[in-house]
Amino acid sequence: MRITMFRKLMANEFGQVRAEMVARDHVLSALGGRTPDQALEAGLPAKEIWLAVCDAFDVPEQRR
Repeated sequence: MRITMFRKLMANEFGQVRAEMVARDHVLSALGGRTPDQALEAGLPAKEIWLAVCDAFDVPEQRR
């Protein structure tokens, strides 16, 4: 998954403003105590980050 697709999925799920806030501010233990943005900067795969966000926010399976 490309980072652009990750950003699009985030915006579709949360709305543009909230998606940016979640990516910037929400620390996830599944990402080693990083925010999604920090995880992307650290080189973690976007798909792994998206699935961690989905788990944390109970995103339904059909939207993952």
